[in-house]
Amino acid sequence: MPNSATFTTRTSAGLRRIGRALVDGVLPPRCLSCGEIVDQPDALCGRCWGGITFFAPPWCAICGLPFPHPMGGDAVCGDCARAPPTWHQARAVLRYDKNSRRLLLAFKHGDHTHSAAAFGRWMYRAGSEILAGADLLVPVPLHWTRLFQRRYNQAALLAHAVRAAGGPEVAADWLVRRRRTPPQGHLGPTARERNVGGAFAMGRRRSIVGKRVVIIDDVMTTGATVEECARMLKRAGAVTIGVLTLARALRTGA
Repeated sequence: MPNSATFTTRTSAGLRRIGRALVDGVLPPRCLSCGEIVDQPDALCGRCWGGITFFAPPWCAICGLPFPHPMGGDAVCGDCARAPPTWHQARAVLRYDKNSRRLLLAFKHGDHTHSAAAFGRWMYRAGSEILAGADLLVPVPLHWTRLFQRRYNQAALLAHAVRAAGGPEVAADWLVRRRRTPPQGHLGPTARERNVGGAFAMGRRRSIVGKRVVIIDDVMTTGATVEECARMLKRAGAVTIGVLTLARALRTGA
């Protein structure tokens, strides 16, 4: 005879399955990117999945830039060898390109916040080596005026989703954006660095001394934003700084 705890667990699981079936019958799960009906919630259809480039080794040991051929576990790319970043290690889930753009923009600007749960699980798997031993997840902050307009910070949503998938605690307000910066989509690397220079500060009465932190953002392009965040966190006393993003833009031909 099963004990009461086992019976309760099995009953709860059964009710969840029934509830899921009822919901799917009325509102069938749809692809996170194109909206086509799929077999399970928080998934991509076969066509969208096949069009997206997910990162995997071999890659740069520091920034995660993919290599065309295996080069050894400690190999680093030319950029990291010439000018090592302030942060210690970065990873991303997928390549930001024409095939993934709709997925990312719908989440960032189209109120598709329901996608965060799936993205968080993807990021947790992709960033397992960075997240191991980390104390805090620090999302890249929005200026309060932009947060008021958008109603949510996509980086904070991703951080909480990574936490729900098994990651460390979220320090959502430990880093603040004290200056509203213009959009960077049309800016080159040097202009991006100038644009975010001095834009961040530590929140009041927040001590990050001795903490192992991971910066969370949606997309890394030139890396100027996470670099500026890392500088501030390092000055404030963080001992290790990782970077985990949903997507990364690569130069043409990379």
